Amino acid sequence: MALVFGIAMQLAGLLLSLLGWVFSIVITYLPHWKNLNLDLNEMENWTTGLWQTCVIQEEAGMQCKDFDSFLALPAELRVSRILMFLSNGLGLLGLLVSGFGLDCLRVGEGQRALKKRLLILGGALLWTSGLAVLVPVSWVAYITVQEFWDESMPEIVPRWEFGEALFLGWFAGVSLLLGGSLLNCAACSAQAPLASGRYAVAEVETQCPYLENRASDPRV
Repeated sequence: MALVFGIAMQLAGLLLSLLGWVFSIVITYLPHWKNLNLDLNEMENWTTGLWQTCVIQEEAGMQCKDFDSFLALPAELRVSRILMFLSNGLGLLGLLVSGFGLDCLRVGEGQRALKKRLLILGGALLWTSGLAVLVPVSWVAYITVQEFWDESMPEIVPRWEFGEALFLGWFAGVSLLLGGSLLNCAACSAQAPLASGRYAVAEVETQCPYLENRASDPRV
């Protein structure tokens, strides 16, 4: 029962991490980090992301324009680009490493200690990937709130609001954190490491000669 629970925890952590990693890739290129609705023209909406700004019109559809210069961007967008790339890379590496450390994978099943270390390393990489998603998303959300409640701006000036990508980013970051934590818990628990009965049989076989010698020794 403990073996099944440990494998289930590993698979749940890997699936959560995979889901969070996919969402982190999506929001990296999704131009919906911030939305702007114009009260004077309800048929036109603006959205902006890390790479481009788009305008959505009922007649013309969506038209996007890439940012001209990386250095001309606000600090939160420049740092967000770097952190999102870092998160995507760490997430991919964490999935690969933890995948080789799964107990249900037959590769290297005789090396329990190595598989456990791979699982812990993969969980740590995924946990770091989750933090790398939450930091830029939360930073952009904080700047958006500050600008929205800026009293120095006239009330008639439209304000940017949260876009769909921010909510997806929070979900992706939490999923990566939970997935990495589950993998680490499964690796560190005493019940998780066994993936096959061969390990237990091998341990018994290595101890049998010693037990037989002890039983045949008259001094015992």
